[in-house]
Amino acid sequence: MCRHNIIRYLLLNLVFTILLMTACTGTSAQSRPVYRDVVTGAERIAEYLPLLENRRVGIVANHTSVVSGTHLVDTLLALGVDIKRIFTPEHGFRGTADAGERISTTKDEKTGLPLVSLYGERLKPGDEDVEGLDIVIFDIQDVGARFYTYISTMHYVMEVCAENEIPFLVLDRPNPNGYYVDGPVLEMEHRSFVGMHPVPVVHGMTVAEYARMINGEGWLEGGAEVDLHYVLCEGYDHNTLYKLPVRPSPNLQSQLAIYLYPSLCFFEGTVMNVGRGTEFPFLVFGHPRLQNATFTYTPVSVEGAANPPHRDELCYGVDLRDFQERFVIDRRELYVEWLLFAYNNMPDDIDFFNNYFTRLAGNRQLQSMIERGAGVSAIMRTWEKDVADFKQVRRKYLLYPDFE
Repeated sequence: MCRHNIIRYLLLNLVFTILLMTACTGTSAQSRPVYRDVVTGAERIAEYLPLLENRRVGIVANHTSVVSGTHLVDTLLALGVDIKRIFTPEHGFRGTADAGERISTTKDEKTGLPLVSLYGERLKPGDEDVEGLDIVIFDIQDVGARFYTYISTMHYVMEVCAENEIPFLVLDRPNPNGYYVDGPVLEMEHRSFVGMHPVPVVHGMTVAEYARMINGEGWLEGGAEVDLHYVLCEGYDHNTLYKLPVRPSPNLQSQLAIYLYPSLCFFEGTVMNVGRGTEFPFLVFGHPRLQNATFTYTPVSVEGAANPPHRDELCYGVDLRDFQERFVIDRRELYVEWLLFAYNNMPDDIDFFNNYFTRLAGNRQLQSMIERGAGVSAIMRTWEKDVADFKQVRRKYLLYPDFE
């Protein structure tokens, strides 16, 4: 098969045009997700402050852990909470590290509190890291994609808390992609830090709901269960859209990027650049040799993307910045079309996929079907039953009204 066949290019462009014209017709006005004001779990201080009194506290937090513009750590210290240790995920406590960059264990300059990195030499805290703690808090803004590593960090902290009989408290936050469920379900032989559990790419759960599933499904080591507590959001359900007040990570810089992320992150397992090293990460994709694409950009070294793919090279690609949020929201599915377009318009002498793609997809089937020339509908049918089965399991752990 000629991957850059012009007929395929024209057909895919026709698909894009149809999507732009019809995406908003798939969801009725009554069931359409809407933006609402939400009070996060962290903001409901009166609900959880009694749990922290006279206790030595550890906290899993980063730059998204804010209450009315003030970091939760600073807020709790001002209220007299005895915080002993801060555990930091990918991107660090202040949220400036590159994706995949190792983070060292050090101290927070502002508070002097010790920082325990959970993204570097080790991903799980040791027993010594939780020694002397009476409770551990988790307060991080997630984006609802299986390969976004904050939920993997949560798993490992839950595990060490279960092993040391320490209560685990989740201060819940809305899931900006919590209004649908879609994508291939992880096959456990492909388990990694970017996919630890047999869930779809878009799982449609908040972190508190996800913690309940980890506990209830026996996914912690040895089937252990942590003493789990949570403070829910007010004003949220799974038909609620939530604009994040803080970037969840350096390269998710807009609400549209957050909506596109579950579809575009697959490109991280290919030769493509997905806008890293530009002012519009996760809003474009491209490559120096991509054919039938007229948009151009040049990735450079920037904060949060020190060495992006194809750094300082002119890339030809697709610009999604004018793609309307509603085209994603009302469809409630991944956009496989962009992955197929890129694959079918790359020269044959380039290996499009790398080993990371299977970890992101959670199976080998997606890559195989793309290479065999399968269409969008055929590809998406491969995970329909798995998603339906997952929804039945998911329903047991929901804490908010669902979108269905």
